[in-house]
Amino acid sequence: MKQHVLRLNLIAAACACWPLAASADEPEGPLNVVVVSGTRAEHTSFDLPAAIDVIDAAQIRDTQPRVNASEALAAVPGLVARDRQNYAQDLQISSRGFGARSAFGVRGVRLVADGIPATMPDGQGQAATFNLDMAERIEVLRGPFSALYGNHSGGVVQLFTRDPKGRPSVEANFAAGSDGLRKTDVNAEGSSGAFGYLLDASRFETDGFRDHSAATRDQAYAKLTFAPSASSRLVLTASGLRQDDTQDPLGVTWATYQRDPRAGEIDTTDTLSPQRTLAERYDTRKSIDHKQFGVSWESRFGPDRLQVTAYGGNRRVIQYQSFSRGFQAPASHSGGVVDFDRDFHGVDANWRLVRELAGGTLRATLGLELARSRDARQGFENFVGPTFGVKGNLRRDELNEVSSADPYAQLEWERGQWVLTGGVRRSRLKFDVEDKFLSNGNDSGSVDYRHTTPLVGVLYKVSPALNVYASAARGFEAPTLNELFYSGSGAGFNFRLDPAVGTHLEAGFKAMMGERARINAALFQVRTKGELVVDSSSGGRTSYRNASATLRQGGELSLDAELGAGFNARLALTVLRAVYDEGFGAVPEGSRLPGIPKTSLYGEFGWKEREGRFGAALETIANGRVYAEDTNTMTPAPGYAIVNARVQASQQLGGWRFKQFARLNNMFDRTYVGSVIVGDANRRYYEAAPGRNWVMGVSARYQF
Repeated sequence: MKQHVLRLNLIAAACACWPLAASADEPEGPLNVVVVSGTRAEHTSFDLPAAIDVIDAAQIRDTQPRVNASEALAAVPGLVARDRQNYAQDLQISSRGFGARSAFGVRGVRLVADGIPATMPDGQGQAATFNLDMAERIEVLRGPFSALYGNHSGGVVQLFTRDPKGRPSVEANFAAGSDGLRKTDVNAEGSSGAFGYLLDASRFETDGFRDHSAATRDQAYAKLTFAPSASSRLVLTASGLRQDDTQDPLGVTWATYQRDPRAGEIDTTDTLSPQRTLAERYDTRKSIDHKQFGVSWESRFGPDRLQVTAYGGNRRVIQYQSFSRGFQAPASHSGGVVDFDRDFHGVDANWRLVRELAGGTLRATLGLELARSRDARQGFENFVGPTFGVKGNLRRDELNEVSSADPYAQLEWERGQWVLTGGVRRSRLKFDVEDKFLSNGNDSGSVDYRHTTPLVGVLYKVSPALNVYASAARGFEAPTLNELFYSGSGAGFNFRLDPAVGTHLEAGFKAMMGERARINAALFQVRTKGELVVDSSSGGRTSYRNASATLRQGGELSLDAELGAGFNARLALTVLRAVYDEGFGAVPEGSRLPGIPKTSLYGEFGWKEREGRFGAALETIANGRVYAEDTNTMTPAPGYAIVNARVQASQQLGGWRFKQFARLNNMFDRTYVGSVIVGDANRRYYEAAPGRNWVMGVSARYQF
């Protein structure tokens, strides 16, 4: 095995920024924001020895329809968030290459909303549950510090909704755009004394850019706050998401994509309608009904704090897929219709104390996180007689239960110019499957994973405007429930599958140029053993195995600057080498990991009138080419660069506030692949992105 060394020459680079120190005071201003990701308590991002970025409410809300988190996450280095133009399968989000293999939903990256996981105990999450209309900020944590959040490897994406405040107000928003995009959102908020409320409801509709990709999504959100004293606070939240019969356009082959990026894959076995696509013949679609609630209690005792969060919910999914063997289906085939009903709940309790120790300040957090999900899962044939796309005979019936119990601790000691951090989390993850459909064999089984994830970090304050840091951790990524269902031998539940274990290293610097500009830079390396790859795919079942070691090495650079006269600029650059460090099977050593671009870039240059009444900006998004399978022999999705333009305006008239925006995305009408389906057995890897498209929005808010 080749040895690769990550050279971390950041101290020299940081010293080059020494002249940036403009005063003897701690840097202040909007670029030195307070975050909670990484330490689970308020902490300035500038003094945290980790790569963390914050997307504020203006970036999320002001010039976007707020349909997908990818709208805002594009500006974060190290993160790739792809809108698949497929609302049946959700976004693809990867952090430093982790999560790129996910065929649906988000894995390898932990999602959290208002302290409540949007990621299930097995590591599978859904970004569609994020309520972007009420978002105050999104924090994105990458690298070693994310190990303290448990079962994932790449990072943490955490959304915080705004707190209700001020006199009662009501607001209505409407947006429309290309391909029949329509979104309506109404909300109300207010506070009086110790009580506050925030209510929101929205509907999103689209005909879809790709053939057979129409969707309708209804979301609702409620937040109630109560502060019985100056040192305690209770927050209640409830949310729901409903998508009925969301069409799934599926992936296509390279030949089909070149012929027509909007088109679906023709079903060559359909003799009655030779031009009908697979998606049309099987009417591929998914219905989702997701409901959850949460309660959070916080009490402060001087500098100390107790926080308890509990949550629960239900998720119901019915999905109609495109594969079927008709009456020739083998016994192992679990059908082309997936139907599951999931109940989930959990609790996270932690105690934070602050003490003076050895001439410095010690901050300690001790906590316990418990989570459980239980699925009643069935599979059916997707045909009845000659009719496809309907629920047929039962082919699968089982109960799946996943539970986790994770105690954790984190210490931070600060003295003078030094900040030392250490932490540890002990994770236990248990899977149980009870098979009730025994005519094709008994797939019952269980597996229990236990892993300890340690973390160390150090930050040195070179000057009030320049910090350098380094951190290291050992993380793990357990298989999801779907990856555990089958073994390559056809024997059922794959209890021999192990978690992938990675060693994370990071070093970087953070520099403030007065109050107007900030630069963050980081180099990182992750060595992973036991990477999960596809073992076999046949008879309607996909199985996985632990393969060879992998290596991820890269760098991130971000710049935020206020240039004066209302002008501003933002840059986010990522360079990532992600390869198999050892060969296996037909995959040679050095092959690039699929789904991961070598380079990613986001750039923005904007202007806003001093009072904020008018604004405009140009954006560019670029990504390198991406392979779709492990051997790197199939045609990769080519790299691309697009340019977007946006304008905005606002007016205040008494108690009324009006806002308008317009966007022109992909101004030069580039044709490109927006995302790939990694390892598709039929080589239908490619999902096209839209050409030139527009969206416009208006809002009106009245405060009583």
